[in-house]
Amino acid sequence: MPSDIVIKCSKAIASKGWNIAFAESATAGRMSSEFAMTPHSGEILRGGLVCYDVFIKEQILNVPHAVIEKFTPESAEVTQALAQQASKVFNSKITVAITGLTSPGGSETEEKPVGTIFFYIITPSEKINHREVFEGNPEEIVLKAIDKTAKLIIDSISRI
Repeated sequence: MPSDIVIKCSKAIASKGWNIAFAESATAGRMSSEFAMTPHSGEILRGGLVCYDVFIKEQILNVPHAVIEKFTPESAEVTQALAQQASKVFNSKITVAITGLTSPGGSETEEKPVGTIFFYIITPSEKINHREVFEGNPEEIVLKAIDKTAKLIIDSISRI
């Protein structure tokens, strides 16, 4: 069952007559799934692509290998490139890309610990580049990231 904020976000997107698409790395399709379970899913959900592995980021979404090498697959720069490419693929009004570290074994450092999530959201009125560190187990981190995405979108819509 989607959270209240995801349901509210879905309703806000529907009220504008917009749609949404996702390029998901850290959330591995869970965000698309949560939005798919809202009452307005048929009106808003364009689709999503799970790009967990670097191969998909490079080969399907055309993120340059040099960008991934320079910044790591879990970075603001790669997340922005994913959003820009997914926006073209899905031709969506709102495009969300998300990367990050939900468990050890990735590109974590002291400056980028496990729980770090990168968001890049393209809306008709702005581009949102956000980084946040969440606490919890992998599922808790993913669910917090999904709710944060919904909040960022709602805040953006309210500024229009």
